[in-house]
Amino acid sequence: MSQPSDQPELVNELEHLRAKVDNLAVQLAQEYKMASLGRLLAGVVHEINSPIGSILSNNQVLLRSLEMVKSALASGDEVSLAKAGRLVQTCLSLTAVDKIACERISDIVRGLKGFVRVETSEARRADLNEQLQDTLKLTQGEFRQRIKVETDLGEIPPVECYASMLSQVFLNILVNAGQAIEGEGKITVRTRHEGDTVHISIGDTGPGIKPENRSKIFAGGFTTKAVGVGTGLGLALSKKIVEETHGGSLDFESEMGVGTTFHIRVPVEQKKGSAV
Repeated sequence: MSQPSDQPELVNELEHLRAKVDNLAVQLAQEYKMASLGRLLAGVVHEINSPIGSILSNNQVLLRSLEMVKSALASGDEVSLAKAGRLVQTCLSLTAVDKIACERISDIVRGLKGFVRVETSEARRADLNEQLQDTLKLTQGEFRQRIKVETDLGEIPPVECYASMLSQVFLNILVNAGQAIEGEGKITVRTRHEGDTVHISIGDTGPGIKPENRSKIFAGGFTTKAVGVGTGLGLALSKKIVEETHGGSLDFESEMGVGTTFHIRVPVEQKKGSAV
């Protein structure tokens, strides 16, 4: 039996071990975030490559058109000036297309920046509707034309939170929903302000979760996916982020043959003293 004089040493050792575990948990969450992004990278590259290809193609047409405009203006006759006017209209149309392409790239980059941002030690107010929209942009390459995404984003207040962490939760659940759907299907994302919390629901039209698996769904390492597809860490980390870091709740409802809906509830205000 330990003597009372040993107790301070035991307390210090326990605090050291707790700090070590917390640090490892943060590292694991960060590494899982990067792994999640890595799985989506091919789709993200495709989503960026398409508008870039359009811009490069349009740029060549613009250069040729401007050379022709230059020649037409130098001629100065009425026919050449009319031709120059038509070419200018073509150039304006192409720049409008390029603007849309640039906005598309900008949206994807903004989503990436928000996802990989290093979290501060203090919670900050964030628009969770915007976080969801940015995260959905990262999944478009993964879903392609196979999955239709419907959003019903209500009026919600800014939420005091660790936005990058919640984006990881949204991405984990969205990717899980997409992988659960075999063939074509639909994912529905809704947000609502409910008292002192914001409620986010993400539902899919997949086969549903088998009753025998429902009690294990948030257990670390548990997965029903094929080898190389899932690690079984996504939902476990998501529950930790929502419940332990944010003081919220993460649960789900599922019906075989109908689908599964995950419910994320996050307090609008964080309790004082909470930290990552």
